Amino acid sequence: MAKNLVIVESPAKAKTIEKFLGSDYQVESSYGHIADLPSKEIGVDVENGFKPKYEVSPDKKALVTKLRGLAKKADMVWLASDEDREGEAISWHLAEELKLDKAKTKRIVFHEITKNAILKAIDNPRSINYDLVNAQQARRVLDRLVGYELSPVLWRKIKGGLSAGRVQSVAVRLIVEREREIQNFKAIASYAVSAEFWTKEGKSVKAKLPKNFSTKEEAEAFLKKNIGASFEVADLETKPAKKSPAAPFTTSTLQQEAARKLYLPVGITMQLAQRLYEAGLITYMRTDSVNLSADATEAAKQEIIKSYGKEFSKPRQFTTKSKGAQEAHEAIRPTDMSRHTVDIDRDQARLYDLIWKRTLASQMSDAQLERTNVKIKADKHSEIFAASGEVLLFEGFLKVYLEGNDDDEEEQEGLLPALKVKENLDNKSITATERYTKPAARYSEAALVKKLEELGIGRPSTYAPTISTIISRNYVEKGTLEGQKRNYTQIVLANSKIDEKLLSENTGSDKGKLVPTDIGTIVTDFLVKNFAAILDYNFTAKVEQDFDEIAEGNVDWAIMMKDFYDKFHPNVKDVEANAERESGERILGTDPKSGKPISVRLGKFGPMAQIGSQEDEEKQFASLLNDQNIGNITLEEALKLFLLPKDLGIYKGEEVEVNNGRFGPYIRHGKAFISLPKDEDPLDVTSERAIELITEKEKADAPIATFKGEPVQKGVGRFGPFLKWNGIFINVSKKYDFDNLSQNDIIELIEDKVQKNIDKVVHNWEEEGILVEKARWGRSNLTKGKIKIELSKDFDVAGLTLEKAQEMIAAKTPAKKTPAKKATTTKTAAAKKPAVKKAATKITKPKK
Repeated sequence: MAKNLVIVESPAKAKTIEKFLGSDYQVESSYGHIADLPSKEIGVDVENGFKPKYEVSPDKKALVTKLRGLAKKADMVWLASDEDREGEAISWHLAEELKLDKAKTKRIVFHEITKNAILKAIDNPRSINYDLVNAQQARRVLDRLVGYELSPVLWRKIKGGLSAGRVQSVAVRLIVEREREIQNFKAIASYAVSAEFWTKEGKSVKAKLPKNFSTKEEAEAFLKKNIGASFEVADLETKPAKKSPAAPFTTSTLQQEAARKLYLPVGITMQLAQRLYEAGLITYMRTDSVNLSADATEAAKQEIIKSYGKEFSKPRQFTTKSKGAQEAHEAIRPTDMSRHTVDIDRDQARLYDLIWKRTLASQMSDAQLERTNVKIKADKHSEIFAASGEVLLFEGFLKVYLEGNDDDEEEQEGLLPALKVKENLDNKSITATERYTKPAARYSEAALVKKLEELGIGRPSTYAPTISTIISRNYVEKGTLEGQKRNYTQIVLANSKIDEKLLSENTGSDKGKLVPTDIGTIVTDFLVKNFAAILDYNFTAKVEQDFDEIAEGNVDWAIMMKDFYDKFHPNVKDVEANAERESGERILGTDPKSGKPISVRLGKFGPMAQIGSQEDEEKQFASLLNDQNIGNITLEEALKLFLLPKDLGIYKGEEVEVNNGRFGPYIRHGKAFISLPKDEDPLDVTSERAIELITEKEKADAPIATFKGEPVQKGVGRFGPFLKWNGIFINVSKKYDFDNLSQNDIIELIEDKVQKNIDKVVHNWEEEGILVEKARWGRSNLTKGKIKIELSKDFDVAGLTLEKAQEMIAAKTPAKKTPAKKATTTKTAAAKKPAVKKAATKITKPKK
């Protein structure tokens, strides 16, 4: 038995650390937190100093028993969870739940998993920092109070199943406000003028007029002034310039740059960084500091000199600008500067490459430039054309890395030919192009992270789960609109002749950007109206500052909680009692046929249009189309919805109609339902088009082969092409020619999938009908019939017993409801009401 027990958070981290410690050390994983607030109750005693009620989750009890046994036998227990507040709380919970003897317990921290760092940590242990623990408790308790008290208000006043959160609701507010800004934006057109000149040597010089013209007439009049004009260089200025490298990565800047350069979602970036850290390849990835240690700075210097030369080295330190940054931590960097690349998973390798380049570049010399500004005048008017360019004299850090930016249209300055003052230039062309002002761009994940950090809201480590939460809660979605065509005019002067062209551009695309849903907008409006303090950006940032003060030991966390709750709780009770229900209703106008009001609002199955007032017993309803929302649908668009369902006749003896449902527009042919292709308007569908879609569906559903007596079908879904055999869906990778699959291809795909399904099974208790299978992201699923329990990646799946599985299933099985007694009255108030007229549009889910 090892004399020393080291407890870390993750198995991967444990394996790496075991390599550095001798046989006297046993390294075990706690698989994250072993204790937390209960899931089915608030778990905070607000009457007694906001004392949290922590409990060990059922899936961690066996692990805690095991660790407790190992701790009793060990001479010393080393708590080695991460060095942040969350890690400190994990160590505290371990000390409490394992009932560790303080004399035999030491806390160690390190920001990189290397042999030197681990051994140094062992030589410099400390005790648990209760200020950090209290800062984590304050965050956890405050967020629990906000979520548990606000969410029921949303259920009563808007719709069941909704949730609110201190950071998530503010993030949604940012997205909603940006969307409103875009909707209210009025584009203004003007004409931008550019020109191309030639030198005597035939070299091109491109220049621009520093001002725009408001109208087409003004632009055309200016072009006419240039007919027959002579041009010369009026002024020439050349001066040295430099570019300096960006700071090493923090959590936030890593998320932003990985999104720009590697197109990775924020959550995936953090998963990859976690794996790199646990493998000992990079330092701790949850940090808001740009500092590098003296050892790291020296290692970077040596590697730069070795790889690029002494002139490329310029050691420097950076200052963190973000609010409340923890300077004690180090920036994200490679643990070994001499390791340029890593031979691992492709995405991990790409992220490592980005971190290595950014770190090394931060310690390299400035890039030296020569910037030239040229002014060009004409002899027939006083307007001046301007051109600029730059020459790279010394690469410096640009040899390794250049930071990305969020401006899609930023133009890089090019190289200008050698010019002299008063040198004559020949004009090739002058172009006046109609250009429209643009609204602020919708937030990408990276841009939202940047904004949250600028406002001091949340912590960088919380941004990934925050974005994941607001998307999974359907408050926000990733845009899919390609945009729409917009015409613009271009006037060109060339060879003393003016020509006009009508061109087009795409505008309004929101593809991949964060767009608020109707429910996200309604919830935000309700919260801003009734809980202004919680949704206030400054308040949310102030809370983060309070957490920092608690971590420094300057503020008592219970007092901070009381100050917050004494204002928050009465506000909740007042809104519960007095606020009106909110559906986001907009009155659009009057139905010309019935004279009744027509409105749009949030209904049970999503956004819908309604003809008739709320009191009208013969209301008509229609679901909005997928690309419509309550905020911007027009009266004309709403009225068209009531033209559905639209009868398209009979085909093969079955009725055909087009309709719109909860999941979008579709064709119904008898009992078959066929979804309309994306962006196809159901009102434009003819009987011929419907038959075409029905035929395509029949062909897609027709078997392409048989295997073991079962038909094989193929199709294309949201995740790409697939085969369907014996109730199993099989994705077809790009290595196969999907349109020309051979019998051997089909057999190979099916057999591979069947084998993968076999390999997924961890436990199969057939008699009891209980199955445990591996799922995505390292998790597992425990199922029995319709009951499904998701097991976290921390759960000891291999050690799960039948008895424990049955216990978990039993806890998840809903209790049978006692039949309600029949009413003794023969008539009810409801029975006296006249029947409601059938809805114009069905809102039921279409069968596939």
